[in-house]
Amino acid sequence: MQHGHWRRWAAGLVAVSAAAMVLLSGCGKQTAAQSTKKVQIEFWYGLGSDAGKEMESIISDFNKSQNQVTVKGVQQPDYDTTRQKVQAGLAAKKAPAVFLTDPGVVQNYGGSKGVLRDLTADVQAKSFNASDLLPVFTKDNKVDGHYYGVPAYGTTQIIYYNKKVLEKAGVSAKSAYATWENVAEAAATIKQKAGTQNGHMIMWGPDNLEDMALSNGGSYLSKDGKKVAIDSQAWISAWEFARKQIWDTKNMAIISGGQGWAYWYKTIDAVMHSQAGSYTGSSGDKANLDFSYIDAAEQPGMNGHEAKPEAGALSMALPKTDTDAQAQAAFKWISYFLSKKVQGQWSMKVGYVPVRQSTNNDPDYKKYVSTHPYQNVAFEQAKHASPEFIDPTKGKITDILKNAADQVELQNKPAATVLKAAAKQAQAALDAVQK
Repeated sequence: MQHGHWRRWAAGLVAVSAAAMVLLSGCGKQTAAQSTKKVQIEFWYGLGSDAGKEMESIISDFNKSQNQVTVKGVQQPDYDTTRQKVQAGLAAKKAPAVFLTDPGVVQNYGGSKGVLRDLTADVQAKSFNASDLLPVFTKDNKVDGHYYGVPAYGTTQIIYYNKKVLEKAGVSAKSAYATWENVAEAAATIKQKAGTQNGHMIMWGPDNLEDMALSNGGSYLSKDGKKVAIDSQAWISAWEFARKQIWDTKNMAIISGGQGWAYWYKTIDAVMHSQAGSYTGSSGDKANLDFSYIDAAEQPGMNGHEAKPEAGALSMALPKTDTDAQAQAAFKWISYFLSKKVQGQWSMKVGYVPVRQSTNNDPDYKKYVSTHPYQNVAFEQAKHASPEFIDPTKGKITDILKNAADQVELQNKPAATVLKAAAKQAQAALDAVQK
């Protein structure tokens, strides 16, 4: 659902057993051979609620559209569970033929000695039309010039607000979401005049805080990539802003805990049920929202800086354990999902950003956008967004930031104390991989 959890895949896949690595590195040729027999494959994904139901529908449509491949969708509770089961499957030689993952996994586990299958020949085939894919979503699927993943759909976190609540509070959405400082002021007004429990909901986890830092002029690493920058003033002031809003003014709030996506849906419900004016969430939340009274806005900048929240894509990848027949079947499924018609369908129903530029020319999608302008908010934000952070430490920095965010959001610890300690840990992890 949201892009931040994708990066935590990398930390888990490093635990793939040595036996699995030997098996994978010894597999045969990389280009899938044509098969005349109907092939059944499993596709694992960690989507929740309506997004999962829509994926089931698309899989069903694909299976009915041809008679060479049957895809069996295996839905997991969330991305982390999918990662754990893929890891176990690789070690036990029972991995799915294709699975949904993040570009960090592609970067860390692609390559000639990695566990993922080289898809270069398939991606570069004329029939696939790789030049139609948005470059921002494809660059992180390459390792040493070869494709080890294919972007399935893009996302970026945007703001959703309840028009009825804002109207009751006399708050203009255009003004309220112009800067983070304005969001704070509007949150206070909404609580006071609309009588809501909270003004704005920050989504639990590091994602929203990281976006704030990037929109405050921050960066994860120095330009040369050798120094961690998460203890800069840009990061500290952004995270301290969030801490004060949650704990001091109490105009913003966090809902945490629960199984799978429970906290996410409770946050959505708070805005849907007029218990809060707005929240920051995924472009993929659209299927869970009622746009008769909900609308969307781009994330703003902070302290005069341009808004630079992250944008990334989830990818489809194949393990080297696939037979050629399985790989051919898997890529046929990938090609179907990446067709402009299906990309448009997926985006209209769920809200994720299409990865094919030609989707904008699909008649159904074009008509939909003309009557549902909120559909383009995430796409417009992605044009000036920061690229997704690919953790060079195979998930260690990402996990450090997750723990740091919990300390600020849930334990009310000062951002400066937390981020300085986190930076020391992260720098040690970075130094270790640069030796």
